[in-house]
Amino acid sequence: MEKKQVWKPGNMLYPVPVVMVSCGSKGGEKNIITIAWAGTICSDPAMVSISVRPERYSYDMIRDTGEFAINLTTKELAFATDWCGVKSGRDVDKFEAMGLTAAPGKVLKYAPIIGESPVNLECRVEQVLELGSHHMFIARIEDVMISEKYMNETGKFELNRTGLVTYSHGEYFVLGEKLGKFGYSVKK
Repeated sequence: MEKKQVWKPGNMLYPVPVVMVSCGSKGGEKNIITIAWAGTICSDPAMVSISVRPERYSYDMIRDTGEFAINLTTKELAFATDWCGVKSGRDVDKFEAMGLTAAPGKVLKYAPIIGESPVNLECRVEQVLELGSHHMFIARIEDVMISEKYMNETGKFELNRTGLVTYSHGEYFVLGEKLGKFGYSVKK
């Protein structure tokens, strides 16, 4: 066994997806918050979670409207993803500053989708868990929108061709080499 150091408890579960969460207020404001604490929590019904600090500008929008959209990020969106994570919507219109399209989704009333993202998940909050530094929004996925740009000739969505971005220990990475597909370890 390799020699190990013991550290205090901390979040070292990496890599994680890095997504841009778009939201809107009942008064018409729109914002983007970059989230690295997002995850799948159920497949039937399709549900996700995001964790947000209550002091963030987007927090009250999501809490008040009960909706948000998760927008997957790509290599082309990496700069905007980082920028939207370090700038506050209190000070700047992130859609305008980054040249992103706040497009209407199919089911949400207040939260736009980001038009340039290859995958948009429209989510409705079902529960909020106040856990400490972050509150976890547990949400049902109401609708998924995908870019036709990544559909192949047989109608399959080629998600792994989009240049998906991940976050690991303070750094961004584009997903790389394919190692196998689900079940390859037992396939004969």
